Amino acid sequence: MSFNDPRQQSLDLESTQIRLLDTTPERSIQIFFYYRLAVSSLLGILFFGKFGPSLLGQADPTLYTLTVIIYIGLVIASGVMLYASPTLSLNQQAFMMVFVDICAITLIMHASGGISTGLGMLLAVSIASSSLITRGAYSGLEAALASLSILSEQVYAHMARAFETTAYTQAGLLGTLFFAIAILAHALSRQLKTSEALSSQRKLDLANMEQLNEYVIQHMLTGIIVVDTKSTIRLMNESAWYLLGMPECGNGSPLEQACHKLAIQLHEWDPDQHKAAVPFKPTSGARELTAGFSMLGENNKGGAVIFLEDTATVTQQAQQMKLASLGRLTASIAHEIRNPLGAISHAEQLLKESPDIPAADHRLIDIISTNTKRVNEIIENILQLSRRGRSLPKEFLLKPWLEQFTGELARTLNLSEGAIQLQIEPDSTLIRTDPSQFRQIFVILCENSIKHFDKEADSLSIQISGGITRESGGPFVDIIDNGPGIEPGNVRQMFEPFFTTQNAGTGLGLYIAKELCEANRLGLDYIPTPRGGSCFRITFPGRGNQPVR
Repeated sequence: MSFNDPRQQSLDLESTQIRLLDTTPERSIQIFFYYRLAVSSLLGILFFGKFGPSLLGQADPTLYTLTVIIYIGLVIASGVMLYASPTLSLNQQAFMMVFVDICAITLIMHASGGISTGLGMLLAVSIASSSLITRGAYSGLEAALASLSILSEQVYAHMARAFETTAYTQAGLLGTLFFAIAILAHALSRQLKTSEALSSQRKLDLANMEQLNEYVIQHMLTGIIVVDTKSTIRLMNESAWYLLGMPECGNGSPLEQACHKLAIQLHEWDPDQHKAAVPFKPTSGARELTAGFSMLGENNKGGAVIFLEDTATVTQQAQQMKLASLGRLTASIAHEIRNPLGAISHAEQLLKESPDIPAADHRLIDIISTNTKRVNEIIENILQLSRRGRSLPKEFLLKPWLEQFTGELARTLNLSEGAIQLQIEPDSTLIRTDPSQFRQIFVILCENSIKHFDKEADSLSIQISGGITRESGGPFVDIIDNGPGIEPGNVRQMFEPFFTTQNAGTGLGLYIAKELCEANRLGLDYIPTPRGGSCFRITFPGRGNQPVR
C-alpha cells in the first residue's frame, strides 16, 4: 500500500490545470477542421457525382473542378499540420484555414454563378468559427478579407460580363453580415473567455479542496476507512493501515480481509441503537482499538465510514487531564503536608538522640521514621508525575541500549553475575521512544522484581527477552522474573495508583510505568507465566520490521 507525496500531487494538479485551460481551443479547431473537410468533400462529391444542385460549376466547370481539388488538398494539409505537432500557434492556423476558405469559396461561388448562388454564406460560418477559436484576435481582419473578396469577385464579374445581372447590393449586405458576425463573435468570445477563466478557477478550487481533504484524511491520527454497501474498502488512510497492523490489502479489498473482528462489528452495528464501542485487537499482540461507525447515502444505504481510535491515545488524554488536576492539587497541599512532616521527622531524630528514651521505645521511633519517609516518597512520586516532561521519542537499536542499561543496573544494585540475562533477536531490532522515560520504565519494573523477591528461597533471576512479534510486526520486550508472581485477583488493580500488597510500598511504581508507556504510545501488559514468576511485556507500534518469532 502506497501513499502519494503531497508535493507530487501539487505538481500533478498544476499540470492538470494547464491541460484544462488548453483543451477547449484545441478541440474547437479540430471540430472546425472536420467541418471544412466535410464541406470541401461534399462540394466535390455533389459536383463529380452529378446528383447535386445544377448550379454547382455551371458557369465555369473547369475553374470549379480545379478549385475543389486544390481546396480539398489544402484542407487535408491543414489537418496534417494540426495533428503533427505544429510549430504555428492555434490562432495562426485558424487564420490560415479561414484565408484558404475565403479564396476557395469565392472561386467556387464565381464558377457556380456568383453571389446569387448563396455559396458566400459558407464564409460566415468560417468567420464565426475562427473568431470563437482565436477569441476575436483576427475576427476583424477575416471579415474585411471576406468582404473585399466578395466585392472583388463582383467587380470582376461585372467587368468581364460573366453574368447577365450584377449584385452589388447583395455583396454589400453580405460584407455587412461578415462584420456583424465578427463583432458578435468577438463579444461572445470575450464572455466565453471570462466564463472559461471562472470555470477553470472553480475546477482548480475544487481540485485543491479535494487534494486538501485527501491530505488531511491521510495524515489524521484517527484511522479512517470508507466501505461500500458490500463492505469493500474504498478508502483507507495511513493511520488506519498502521492501526490494523499494516494488512497486505488496500482499496478495493474486502474489509474482512483487512480485519475480521472489525468486519464483524460493522455487520452487527445498528445505527438506531447507541451502544458503547467494544474495544478489540486486530491481531494478537496488537494495540487495542475502538471503532465508531457512520452511515453514508440516502436512508443510510450508501456504505459507511469507520473511525478507528487507539484506546491508549484516548486513555493518555484522560490521564493527562487527571495528572494536570493532580498536579494542581499536589502543588497546593505539598507545602502544607511537608511542614508538619518535617517537624515530625525532626522530632523523631531528637527522640532517637535522647538518652532518656527506653530501649523498648526505639521500635516506635523506627515506625515514625519509616512512615515519614514513606509519606515523603509518596509526595515526591506525585510531584514527579505532575511535573513529567513531554516525551521526546528517538529511534535507536534495542539490544545495545539494553546491554548498557543492564550493566549499569547490576553495578548500582550490587546484583550477582548472571542475575540479569538478556536475549534480543534480531540484533537489528529498532524502537522509537523517549530514552529517558524508557529507562525509568525499566528501572521501575526491575526494582519491582527485586523488591518482591524472597532472597532466602532462591537466587534472583531476571530474564529480558525481546524481538519482533509476528502478528503486528512491532517490537516487544519481556521482563520475566522468578518471584512469587501476582495473585489473579490483583491483576486488574495492579496498575491503579496507590494499590500495593506490601505495607512499605507506595503503590505508584507500576502506575508510573503504565503512565510513561502510554505517554510514548507503548503497551504495558502483565502476562501470567505457567512456571511462576511475573512477566511484564512492553509492546511498540509496528514499524515494518520483519517478524522473527
